[in-house]
Amino acid sequence: MKIIKRNNLRRSGFAGLRETRLVMSPKIFRRSREAGTSSGIGRFCYLADASFLPYGETRMHTHRDIDVISVMVDGRLKHAGSLEDGQDLHVDDIQVQRSGTEGFSHNEINPDDSKNRMIQLWVIPETREEPAEYQMFRAEAGTRTRVYGGPADQDETFSARTAIDIAHLNTGDNVVQSGRRIVYVTSGEGTCNGEALTEGDLIETRDFKYKAKTDSKLILVFEI
Repeated sequence: MKIIKRNNLRRSGFAGLRETRLVMSPKIFRRSREAGTSSGIGRFCYLADASFLPYGETRMHTHRDIDVISVMVDGRLKHAGSLEDGQDLHVDDIQVQRSGTEGFSHNEINPDDSKNRMIQLWVIPETREEPAEYQMFRAEAGTRTRVYGGPADQDETFSARTAIDIAHLNTGDNVVQSGRRIVYVTSGEGTCNGEALTEGDLIETRDFKYKAKTDSKLILVFEI
């Protein structure tokens, strides 16, 4: 098991955004991958823990050949762009944007006078044949929610072999899973295989056994 601590990595940013990048796959970041970051798993190629300055925004930009998953942790975010323009994201909302054949453009805006916090993940699509598309999910306490990945014969999530689950655990709850996976603790404290974990820890493991010491929120990425 390997633990990468967010606070040990470089903080950077652009426009009205400040972020710490914890996953930077060499598939995308061939020469610009930052020291100490994870290389990802499967087609999961990027994870950043980001905060927007008061009234900060990214400005309009385009994504091609990348599916973008945004997980709201604190505050609010206003979404503008070519997919579902005007959507508001609140704490525990998860936004999924599939680039498809045409890609998509968006601007992420903090509408408030205080900082917010968002985790953003990127996955390289397995195919470009689908149209660009948008989904929204909401994670609830005590549940585990699939927000990306799954077989092609279902329409609850965009189909892919790389899966992303959001787990919200109550104090004392356990998550036990074998197989290679990457897990990010977005809030709370717990233990995994005898190691203490806290908010901002990214874990690479083949045998994940987490016990929540406090209410915890996890992002789990794995191949199915």
